[in-house]
Parts: sequence; structure tokens; C-alpha cells
Amino acid sequence: MAKSAVTDLTDHIESIRQEAYNEGYAAAMRAVVEFSGSATTAKAATAKQATAKQATAKAATAKAATAKAVTASRATAKAATAKPATASRATPRRQRRAQAKPTTRQTRQGDNARHIAEAMMVLPDHSGPAAAIKKVLAGKGHDLPYSSIRHGLSQLQARGEVSVAADGRTWSYAAPQH
Repeated sequence: MAKSAVTDLTDHIESIRQEAYNEGYAAAMRAVVEFSGSATTAKAATAKQATAKQATAKAATAKAATAKAVTASRATAKAATAKPATASRATPRRQRRAQAKPTTRQTRQGDNARHIAEAMMVLPDHSGPAAAIKKVLAGKGHDLPYSSIRHGLSQLQARGEVSVAADGRTWSYAAPQH
């Protein structure tokens, strides 16, 4: 009798867990459908939601049905995670690539120094403090921190393209020495 009560309680807890899982899964699938906005995906998701609801209703009715509902809902969950074959073939590769977000190009080594040299060419007399260089760079869309500007200036100084004034704050661009 005691084992039967524990078994009943365990089955009841499992059915409640499974019901909560199915409801959460159904809500997640609705969010995915709303996000994607695709008609074919929406039809497939609503069919999966209906199957999940049926499995949940069966789980709540009886203990014997609980074990069957668990296996059925697991099968439904596995089927729901599988990608439909028609969705990937529905849009051509070029169209999917065109609809994708443009990727930003990763900066290459030495890009900051090149940008700094270009910014110094814009400054009056090709010289100015790091703050003026930062302002020109920001206007061009390159928002560099002062530490990166200072490092780029030191790289340019090592190449002989820039020199620092006596005050230690003003940098002057000189033609590169070949």
C-alpha cells in the first residue's frame, strides 16, 4: 500500500512536470513562429502545439495514460526539434544570403595606424594632439580609445612617419621615409 502511494505520487509529479514542460515548449514554439513570420513554419508549429496539448491532456487523465503520454510527448519533442526538410529548400541559397545581416569586416593588424595617419592628414598643418586625432577618427566612424591612438602613434613614430613635439602632446605627420 505504501509503495503504491509513493508510486502514485511519483507518477502524479511526473505528469505535472511533463505538463509544465509541454506548456513551456509550446510557448517557446509560438515565440519562434512569431519571430520567423514564415507561413510554412507557422503551420508546422501549430501542428506540433496541438500534438503537445493532446499529450498533456492524456497525461492528466490517468496513471496508465501517464506513461504513454510521457513517451508520446518525448517523441513529439524530438520531432519538433527536427528541422522540416521543405523549409531549408524553400528559399534559394542566394536569397537566404541576401536576407542575412551584413557581417562586419574584422580589422586587420595595422588598421589603427593607417586610420591615424589618414586622420593626421586632415588636421591643419598635419599636426595636433591625440584629442584632435580622436575627433577626426570619430567623424570618419572609427571610435578608438586613447590607448589605441597612443599605440598607433608610437608605431608610426617607429616607422618615422610621425614625430612628437617638445611638449609631448602634439604629434606631427611627416612624409614616410622610404
